Amino acid sequence: MRRMSQAASAPAEFQYWRNLDRRWPRAVRAAARALLRFDPAPPDEVVRAFAAMYYDADPLAEAFVEEVYLRRGTAAGRAMLEQALAGGVASVPDAPASLVALFEDLEQDPPWVDLALVARGAAAFRRFGPAVFRFAGAVTLAAYAESSVAKPLALTGAYAGGSTRHRFLETAAFWIAVSEPGGLAAGAPGRASALRVRIMHVFVRKRLLAHPEWDLAAWGVPISQADALLTLMGGSVAPGLAMRAMGYRPSTADIEAMMHFWRYVGHLMGVRPRWYPSSVRDALQLAFMSAVKAVGTSGEDGVRLCQSYASAFAPDPASPWPQRLRAAASHGVHLGYTRFFLPPWVYRHNRLPSAGAWALVPLAQFPLIFAAETLRRTFPALDGVADRVARWRRDRWLAHHTGGRRAEYRPVETFTR
Repeated sequence: MRRMSQAASAPAEFQYWRNLDRRWPRAVRAAARALLRFDPAPPDEVVRAFAAMYYDADPLAEAFVEEVYLRRGTAAGRAMLEQALAGGVASVPDAPASLVALFEDLEQDPPWVDLALVARGAAAFRRFGPAVFRFAGAVTLAAYAESSVAKPLALTGAYAGGSTRHRFLETAAFWIAVSEPGGLAAGAPGRASALRVRIMHVFVRKRLLAHPEWDLAAWGVPISQADALLTLMGGSVAPGLAMRAMGYRPSTADIEAMMHFWRYVGHLMGVRPRWYPSSVRDALQLAFMSAVKAVGTSGEDGVRLCQSYASAFAPDPASPWPQRLRAAASHGVHLGYTRFFLPPWVYRHNRLPSAGAWALVPLAQFPLIFAAETLRRTFPALDGVADRVARWRRDRWLAHHTGGRRAEYRPVETFTR
């Protein structure tokens, strides 16, 4: 990974050491020690490694984007990438060295990967069906208080206004592709999607670094390894623990398998962190560190992003009334998940609309989900049936909301400001 000149220190907005002595971190540490015999504060060397990761990027993919996308144009870059994905690098006439190096890296699995554990983690993630999409979308809003997360989205307009729903559904399509059985194998759709998203992130990162509003000293690089690591935890540990409130019953081993699965997805996307949690305990320490270091400086940019997400599934007043009724129900469920899983103080701060009784929708599903999960755990023969049902449900959910359009993962080329 790239080590930029600031890599030995932390971004200015990384305030972990200053905030650690505030009242609430002290109270959390004291309670965890007393009740769980566990200090949520990670070792200082882990904190320093994580802080430095805000300056780590993706040099292999950046070299390709620099050589092709930025010099020959995005159309040429995209055509070359798609040709390499379809037929291998050998099928690309005069393939540049940067493309060859990128694919050589992808073709060699890292020494730490256990593909059986990756498959188990993907199956555990699939088990949540489409509910995990709404959960992940909701909990991401808490991160919008931080400039390193909110500013790339605000400057590009990627999650603003009408584009929010489209981008969220593209992300859900990506989650489905990478977690399908065999989805990360060579030539599989999930592996190809991971590389497309990786290139999109690099393209946006390079453009943002040249933007006059980007504050490298305060925020680190856009879409940094640190923020990417937190995103991987948002797809593994966070739903593994929080969605037990809906009746799902992942074991600790299932959650750690999801961590391994998302680590491998991240590897394919160029996320190569200096440190990666090896257990749920490590991941909880990372969550504590992330909360303590936060300064919440994104301001109205963060608020607008949250409000755009909350209204993403609002019905179109001009649509026929049967469609409007169905859209109103989808909007209610979407808002209900957001209200249920998002911390109340975050919900209030971002001035999100009342969800009313829809906020009880996730909890109302508990009896049925818990019963189905208990049957699955009691009778392993039902595991395959449960997996097929969960896959069918999420495919159906995505097809309903996208009309069957496939995700394109095109980078934003014109910034909103």
